[in-house]
Amino acid sequence: MQNAVILINTDKGQVKAVAERLADVEGISEVYSTCGRYDLVAIARTRDFESLAELVTERLNAVEGISDTETLNAMQVHSRHDLETMFSLVGSPLLFGYTQSVHERSENEKALM
Repeated sequence: MQNAVILINTDKGQVKAVAERLADVEGISEVYSTCGRYDLVAIARTRDFESLAELVTERLNAVEGISDTETLNAMQVHSRHDLETMFSLVGSPLLFGYTQSVHERSENEKALM
């Protein structure tokens, strides 16, 4: 398994649309809108480095509205915490995950947007 954190900036006014497009891309497991230097953070999980390279150089380039990316290739996990649980802060004012299309989200998640 090859994991990576992809830092993404979008064209002006495109954060939500790009996040939703990214959530549908094979190899992207989660997408978070953020405040700060980057608009979005995507978590990539692929079977090997070649698949990650294809994801970053081909599939992400096909997503309309992305202006810039920086990919951080994960080398080793150094946490005993369940990171999936830690990053599932639905409705957090600082971090909101787009892991499903709008139509698949629960009514509670929709109300928080």
